[in-house]
Amino acid sequence: MSDYLPSLSALRAFEAAARHLSMTLAAKELNVTPGAVSLQIRDLEAALGVQLFERKPRALALTVEGADYFTTLRAAFRLVREATAAITARSRGAILNVTCTAGFATYWLVPRLGRFEVLHPDIDVRISASHRVLDFQRDGIDLAIRHGLGGYEGLVSERLVDDELVPVCIPKLAAELGDHPSPAALAPFTLIHDVYRHDWQLWLEAAGVATAVDASRGPIFMHGNGAYDAMKAGLGIALMRRSFVEGELKEGTVAAPFPLGVASRLAFHLVYPGASLERPAAAAFRRWLLSESKA
Repeated sequence: MSDYLPSLSALRAFEAAARHLSMTLAAKELNVTPGAVSLQIRDLEAALGVQLFERKPRALALTVEGADYFTTLRAAFRLVREATAAITARSRGAILNVTCTAGFATYWLVPRLGRFEVLHPDIDVRISASHRVLDFQRDGIDLAIRHGLGGYEGLVSERLVDDELVPVCIPKLAAELGDHPSPAALAPFTLIHDVYRHDWQLWLEAAGVATAVDASRGPIFMHGNGAYDAMKAGLGIALMRRSFVEGELKEGTVAAPFPLGVASRLAFHLVYPGASLERPAAAAFRRWLLSESKA
């Protein structure tokens, strides 16, 4: 019995069912029927002489033996995937899958990405712009960059970008505000809001003009780069992280008419499972991101 190896299809069925705790979701992942998954697992249990699942009405739970077996199999499948990725990477280079918000990709990551490509031309970085919560293993994601307070359960979270928020607008609007304007001069201007709609209130309070300027005025853009695009079109003044617009500020295509910046408890965090850094490409990209954020 010590030399016995169950069929790979049965092991895959068990690993998927144990990960999802659902025959239906496992079947969907493996592109088979739930009945086929259930049959493969029953055959596996019979061959091993061990019950792997407790089958309850509308619920599936691992037995103690099943949980131990799943822990080992999950690590084994990860090693197989990594070995496969490593051997195929020799011909096509390493592929690194990164997800972040559209704004972070547009304003911070993409303008700097060329520097990483010079350092690591063999790593193919693939960026997916998304706000949704992801399953790293199921979705094939190596690293994620998310906006929030950090502290994601079961994941490593490292603070990446937390620089100050500053009001920005096109030079024409800045000229209408005049030289060295007081924050109270914002009163007649349109304030552009993004999904973090309370940021303007915080900025106006810090500037001491919360009663003089109505922070609730102006359009709210909930998705993508709407607030930035509206600002660039001259529709009003938006709050942006300074690092997102530093290039345009230097070029003069965008102006920051007020010197005051406001820090926020919210920041962009690099988020990943600890096992992700076992991949050299992911470890290299993390080192580069942290170096860029410090710079």
